[in-house]
Amino acid sequence: MVVGDFPIETDTIVIGSGPGGYVAAIRAAQLGQKVTIVEKAEIGGVCLNVGCIPSKAIISAGHRYETAKDSENIGIKAENVTVDFSKVQEFKAGVVKKLVGGVQGLLKGNKVEVVKGEAYFVDGNTLRVMDENSAQTYTFKNAIIATGSRPIELPAFKYSKRVLNSTGALELEEIPEKIAVIGGGVIGIELGGAYASFGTQVTILEGADDILVGFEKQMTTLVKKNLKKKGAEIITKAKAKGVEETDKGVKVTYEAKGEEKSLDADYVFVMVGRRPNTDELGLEQVGIKMSDRGVIEIDKQCRTSVSNIFAIGDIVSGPQLAHKASYEGKIAAEVISGHSSEIDYLGIPAVVFSNPELATVGYSEAQAKEEGLEYTAAKFPFAANGRALALDSTDGYVKLITRKEDGLVIGAQIAGTNASDMIAELGLAIEAGMTAEDLAMTIHAHPTLGEITMEAAEVALGTPIHIVK
Repeated sequence: MVVGDFPIETDTIVIGSGPGGYVAAIRAAQLGQKVTIVEKAEIGGVCLNVGCIPSKAIISAGHRYETAKDSENIGIKAENVTVDFSKVQEFKAGVVKKLVGGVQGLLKGNKVEVVKGEAYFVDGNTLRVMDENSAQTYTFKNAIIATGSRPIELPAFKYSKRVLNSTGALELEEIPEKIAVIGGGVIGIELGGAYASFGTQVTILEGADDILVGFEKQMTTLVKKNLKKKGAEIITKAKAKGVEETDKGVKVTYEAKGEEKSLDADYVFVMVGRRPNTDELGLEQVGIKMSDRGVIEIDKQCRTSVSNIFAIGDIVSGPQLAHKASYEGKIAAEVISGHSSEIDYLGIPAVVFSNPELATVGYSEAQAKEEGLEYTAAKFPFAANGRALALDSTDGYVKLITRKEDGLVIGAQIAGTNASDMIAELGLAIEAGMTAEDLAMTIHAHPTLGEITMEAAEVALGTPIHIVK
């Protein structure tokens, strides 16, 4: 039954508690606002519960298994290495539980009121929050929409017991013998690669000319080489047509090189992108402008077409990245608090937790060319670095994009072990307006992977030490 209610007043109401929403709520509270956050599912959103965090736990376990099984070349031999996948899933669940509990504690510690239910806009200052048993009205001065996204379902591949999205792929109780992955983007490559590490026979179907569109071909070539080494098959320019389910698995039909073909698998993972969650919020009630795809239009301060309502994360334009959502959440909270903050995406990195890892920030060579910039591209290989050799991880390189006139760092790409961690230094260099000389003059500890960044900067200056010019 629906209970009648009296409106509850709050300064700022945040819809969604993912990495955009909970960060926005905490920052707004730190800046003196009375904040309410509304969440219809789990605190932490997709990222903490069924996305970034659990997938990295599975990927990490896969790497541990590979290392235990395949280290004979450095004198370590283990016999009968096995995987208890139920324990892997327990480990994953433990990581998620710890982080979700941490976020709940942070919200409580910052005096953010947490409300469970679905939010629906009544007007530009009023929201209804409903659950199965009741409805409560909230009035607010400002609102931040941070409702995230959900996997795109293909009409010919309706989700079922064996047709899975990323959430289902992370919940398997056993390691499958064979999987088909539709989509060679970040999620498809990460999860396909994770199961390939455990010995699953993986086939990836990608409609474009290459996997990981948006990353440089030399980077994706390294990932493809490693996937093939694990026995994975990558079929590009492939159009998935349909699926037939059986008691034991699936038969996937696809078209490639003008021919219709099929493959058998235990499961098919459908990973073709994500759709913004903007369709059940009553946004039309308040006149918020959106694209045909449901992407909310915002200005440089994350403000929508309604001046006191802000939007962040996967529901606005740009890459669907958790750290982008967090960054935008801080901007929105600061703007509401009277600061003159604005978004600047140049320093936002993008990372693929593949093998080897890929990371990029700022301009790529292609983007620099498109902008008509005069630039220098300087590269240093992992194979010439002592730490990489000692780790037996020599695939990859660091590439710096610097402005020709003054050596300003405007972009960087890293392919290799720990690229996800190494890219932070180069993001800082871009954000701080540093030059190749600044990087080269920074003393990096030896032997570390970080030295590769210093060496690439020396290549940009024309004075490399550890490769011949």
